[in-house]
Amino acid sequence: MNADTDILERLGATLENRKRAAADSSYVASLYARGVDAMARKIGEEALETILAAKGGEREQIVRETADLWFHTLVLLAHHDLSYRDVLGELARREGMSGIEEKAARRPSSPS
Repeated sequence: MNADTDILERLGATLENRKRAAADSSYVASLYARGVDAMARKIGEEALETILAAKGGEREQIVRETADLWFHTLVLLAHHDLSYRDVLGELARREGMSGIEEKAARRPSSPS
């Protein structure tokens, strides 16, 4: 493991621990308590903030907003008992494939 994945491992462990925490004990526990809709809404908010930061072009703001987006995405993944490893596996599967080719290879029930 390297420093890049170490932080993801530690964060993943924290997110798992928060599943068992009281909703009033942490922000993540409160998101879990509010359910998928709240988590998805937060990802949407963070995606918009990332877009606005990108349009503004300030590097530090782009990094901060992207970190928020990734964080909330990791919360949603953990809620579904998934992790960054599952996403990396999917990216590895797609490696070397054009986007057009990859999309055509998906099963009809797979979302875009």
